[in-house]
Amino acid sequence: MDFRSKKLINDPNGLFIIPAGLLILGDWIYVIVTFQLYVVTEFIEGLVETYPGLQYLDGFPDVKVVFRADVSGATYDKVAVISGPDIDSCLSLLSVVVVRHIHRGGSGHEPAHAGFVGEGMLTAAICGDVFASPPVDSILAGIRAVTGPSGCLLIVKNYTGDRLNFGLAAEQAKSEGYKVEMVIVGDDCALPPPRGIAGRRGLAGTILVHKIAGAAAVLGLSLEEVAAEAKRASDMVGTMGVALSVCTLPGQVTPDRLGPGKMELGLGIHGEPGAAVADLQPVDIVVSHVLKQILSTETNYVPITRGSRVVVMINGLGATPLMELMIAAGKVIAGLQLEYGVAVERVYTGSFMTSLDMAGFSITVMKADQAILNQLDAPTRAPNWPVAVDGNRPATKIPVPVPPSRSKKNDEVLSRPEQLSTLGHILEVAIEAAATSIINLRDNLNDWDSKVGDGDCGSTMSRGASAILEDMKKCYPLNDPAETVAEIGSSIRKVMGGTSGIIYDIFFKVAYAQLKANSHAGITALQWADALEAAIAAVSKYGGAKAGYRTLLDALIPASSVLKEKLASGEDPVEAFVLSAEAAVAGAESTKSMQAQAGRSSYVSADILASVADPGAMAAACWYKASALAVKNKCKGVDE
Repeated sequence: MDFRSKKLINDPNGLFIIPAGLLILGDWIYVIVTFQLYVVTEFIEGLVETYPGLQYLDGFPDVKVVFRADVSGATYDKVAVISGPDIDSCLSLLSVVVVRHIHRGGSGHEPAHAGFVGEGMLTAAICGDVFASPPVDSILAGIRAVTGPSGCLLIVKNYTGDRLNFGLAAEQAKSEGYKVEMVIVGDDCALPPPRGIAGRRGLAGTILVHKIAGAAAVLGLSLEEVAAEAKRASDMVGTMGVALSVCTLPGQVTPDRLGPGKMELGLGIHGEPGAAVADLQPVDIVVSHVLKQILSTETNYVPITRGSRVVVMINGLGATPLMELMIAAGKVIAGLQLEYGVAVERVYTGSFMTSLDMAGFSITVMKADQAILNQLDAPTRAPNWPVAVDGNRPATKIPVPVPPSRSKKNDEVLSRPEQLSTLGHILEVAIEAAATSIINLRDNLNDWDSKVGDGDCGSTMSRGASAILEDMKKCYPLNDPAETVAEIGSSIRKVMGGTSGIIYDIFFKVAYAQLKANSHAGITALQWADALEAAIAAVSKYGGAKAGYRTLLDALIPASSVLKEKLASGEDPVEAFVLSAEAAVAGAESTKSMQAQAGRSSYVSADILASVADPGAMAAACWYKASALAVKNKCKGVDE
């Protein structure tokens, strides 16, 4: 079984197929069946337990209706707004097996529609089984539960089965004395007209129609007026989807319709094939294609032209990370504003109408005026409506400047001195040697880290080293050792992420503070050693590591100890530096015999750890030794 078919449910085979008869149409023989799927009832139970404002009817497994807990049909004095899942089959009350293919529609689009039940949006949602339309009895039960004297509006996505099911339920409800109107939403822009009697499919744009109708109902408008608002909204909206994978039905093996490197354009929301299969493209190209389809002047599906005001919904299909949805949102907004000249007034990004675990997204664009914006901004208690998106959106968001450091004057700009002092030259060669050694060791560090970590130690350290070399040419005040150390930390902070970046940032910040406190009279070798010791202590304090924990400290602690010891005994500072570098290398090599107690290596077995030294310790020993040897060579040249 494909790994994507795994589900965290009680019974992956809990789909019960009940034969209900045969139907002969022309040369086709249809086996009419009904379905029961326990995952939907258990989903509803969890939903209403999570949100106190929701309730459900006691009619499982046949009747699956979620409605507002504060609404009773006997007393409700506003128009009830009701919606429900959909079906892509051609018959009404029952799903149909044709040859060996099952057509299904219904639940599986969560949070739609039950997640949008609440004051200010839907009054009730009628749930079918997974990708199966709810039967007429369920729809009638929902109507009876929440409809008062003001009547109810049924909002239906444009699928034949849905129209027939809800249509028959509406007629039955009318015969019982209920006032009922129905609005069909068909916002699909993937397929060119004409579509025969089928028309355009209902997709994620329906969610916006729900919100607008719900807001209109709260205002106390009549049934006819609420229906008119919903119909007006449905005429203004267009949607198109893009899928990277096929969804998995509970207990079923995922079909292998899309091969590697392929994507599907213009899909529906039931896992059915889209309008076309194409090679996977960068999101810029995908977004451009989708917007071109939605805003096509040839199909004229939506009345949007240059200068129009619009709202946008970027809808995840179930398995798309929020990061990818936000990337798409940024591209959609830029494309609409720059290429099509429209004003984007609201943006809704998230998973609103999914297709189980399908990877991909849909883009919805709706023409908006102030009335529509007011309705979208109106308060709602529906649990899955993005309540934080309201108010006027600026046409263009300009990034806010990064606040300056309080440790510098706002107009202070550091730069490389025109003439370097002797100490400046020594600092330059030491920094250059240290950074170059890390860049040269990048691949080895990545290789070692792939065995005991996440494999990016060399790449991360190399980015920091490259930034140091670049910044040193422009802004390091090399004649001032303390400020130079501070700038090294700034270079690292800009480009090095993860644990290594923050550790070295702390290291250089503390070293700077220690050096700055003594820089008024010149910095001695012992003060350099004190700065190293203070930096090591800070890294240990905030990171929690100590000697023997298999970290970079196992290289730096021995180096610091030897440096202070040699300087205290009167050793030449340069020789003391070189000897401490040898201690750093030995300390790094000794980590092979250590059991990791910090970082990702602490999750790796001792056998694997014994095959390689700690990458962080090896990196520290590398730059420390390279710096020491460069200082020795430079000072030797100065003496000569």
